Amino acid sequence: MVDVNKQIRMAVKTGKVGFGSKDALASSGSARAKLIILARNCRESDRMDILHSAEQSEVPVYTFQGSSLDLGAVCEKPFPVSAIVVREPGDSEVLKLVDEKK
Repeated sequence: MVDVNKQIRMAVKTGKVGFGSKDALASSGSARAKLIILARNCRESDRMDILHSAEQSEVPVYTFQGSSLDLGAVCEKPFPVSAIVVREPGDSEVLKLVDEKK
């Protein structure tokens, strides 16, 4: 089983990621995103837009079980993070989160 927090932190440190629902929405419609991680309390309208766009582009979406404050803390950011776009996972195994979910 993959340690979610550890793998997200590793992706942020060693990979290429973007933060925020606007970035997630923009990236979900393209092949640039390999995975989108949404905080449990991501705004519902943003969540629906991102999920719809990601489904059209076949980009996997993982729902982080913590709040945006928790996700920000995992990313070692001093602010809430509602969404993360993983463009390159780096040394992490964060893409395995989607495999475990299935």
